[in-house]
Amino acid sequence: MSRTFTLVDSLALGDLHVFLGRAVRVEDGSVRLIAGNGVLAVYVSVLHPAGLLDDSPTVLGLRTFALVGDDEFDAVVPVRSLLARVEGQLAGAGDEVGEPIVVNLPMEVNTVSWTAISPPKGGWLAMQSTEWNVLDAAARAGIDEVATAIPSGTGEQIVQKVRSEIWGRPIRGLDFVPAGAAFAALSLGFLGEGDDVSIYESGPWTRLTTKRGHVLVKRRAWAIAR
Repeated sequence: MSRTFTLVDSLALGDLHVFLGRAVRVEDGSVRLIAGNGVLAVYVSVLHPAGLLDDSPTVLGLRTFALVGDDEFDAVVPVRSLLARVEGQLAGAGDEVGEPIVVNLPMEVNTVSWTAISPPKGGWLAMQSTEWNVLDAAARAGIDEVATAIPSGTGEQIVQKVRSEIWGRPIRGLDFVPAGAAFAALSLGFLGEGDDVSIYESGPWTRLTTKRGHVLVKRRAWAIAR
């Protein structure tokens, strides 16, 4: 397996740096990188079940980047380690644009549960679209509710339960789209004023797409059966 990937230039590296920086503030864990056919797909988890009894939806953020060369791999690495390597490359890149930049992969990790599931590559059916401010409002309302419901010093199990309940609720008027998807879109920088948000479904998965990125949701069992 390739231990490196090559981005087209420093602008792409800067975009990756911003995305990883936002992701690490939401979930300081791991990132999944899938390279092939000249594209690097970068997946991060915003919300996922903490155990068998946790019925939280799985909510992933996705950005894609053009690659130079024929790198192919599927790797899960610590997000902070990759962010540090990207920052190191940015420091040495200077202001020159247009030169490919090679990034070394950190050591892989193998104990991340959400990386064992993969969204479908095809079969997406277009559903109703929505506007950016619908997701923005849902995300900000959820953030305020979480902050109010979880006082400082609360135990981890209670925190997880509260977050699961709040972010697992459907957004009013959007079937099968939990509030956690709106939180992902806002926190990862995928919402811009005036943007339309396209919504697609494939089996138990829902995808929200803007010109800035994608949010992928694997629905809970009760939502599939509803």
